Amino acid sequence: MTTAEHALLARLDHPDASERQLAAMALEDVVSPGAVTSLIAALGDPDATVRRLVVGLLEELGDGRAAPALIAALGDPDPAVRAAAETALRELRDDAAAGALLAAVGHADPFVRRAVLVALRELRDPRATDALVAALEDPVADVRREAVVTLAYLRTPVAIPGFRRRLGDEDAGVRRLAVGALELFHGPALLPSFIGALRDPDWQVRAEAAIVLGRTALSQAVPALLEALEDPAWQVRKEAALALGRLRAPAAIPALLRLLDAAVPDLRRVAAAALGELRARDATGALDRLRLTDEDVEVKKAAARALAAIEGVQ
Repeated sequence: MTTAEHALLARLDHPDASERQLAAMALEDVVSPGAVTSLIAALGDPDATVRRLVVGLLEELGDGRAAPALIAALGDPDPAVRAAAETALRELRDDAAAGALLAAVGHADPFVRRAVLVALRELRDPRATDALVAALEDPVADVRREAVVTLAYLRTPVAIPGFRRRLGDEDAGVRRLAVGALELFHGPALLPSFIGALRDPDWQVRAEAAIVLGRTALSQAVPALLEALEDPAWQVRKEAALALGRLRAPAAIPALLRLLDAAVPDLRRVAAAALGELRARDATGALDRLRLTDEDVEVKKAAARALAAIEGVQ
């Protein structure tokens, strides 16, 4: 530790809060790992600005020894300190941090539980798997969402049963994230789960399911996607059309032709694109009409590209 750093750390005990703030700001240029213990002590400062600045210094150091103190700072009365502590936890990368974070997964405060899950995601520590799977059942939706995201990021197959349970979650955001998480492990065995999600009460979940089904390359998804072309939400119809194009499903051509007359320009555009992917020769007349007369320039472009694709195989 340099003389300058030592002097600045000593000023963190100054009776004047403005002097302590200046000292914390000046430490940004000279702080070293040797200051961790003093900085942890300074998190008890009565001045919120000092506490926030000290959290920033601990973030800069990224020393796992600070993890318990930063976790405690997640309960700080000042929202800026709490936000800074949440960010700082994501910068910790060593075993000392992992141990403290794992111990806090069951914390009484849901804000702390959620922040800890985010930090564990960055650590990618396999020891966290059991705790993360348990967090899928957390009583607070925000925590369950973060557990889904973190487990998906870690790509751990042991989470698949938990993801499937979350498809029935009371929170639509959790259900949508669970669909996306299951995509990482997609295969015929998961097809019923995706098809079930295509009938979810929330349109965003249904749209996500349609996107995933289009990426699975499973022809068995075609009947459910054809049904989704009649969905009350145009966003779901759009994703279903795109999925059917990706799956090269000829059975979708009649329904896609009808979508060329949809009131929503995005639907006309994706229907044209899907017909191009399907090389639908029966669609050339309708596509040419769109190319020449549609009021939306993006629809015209999509129709022209679809025609070029179809004509390229004739």
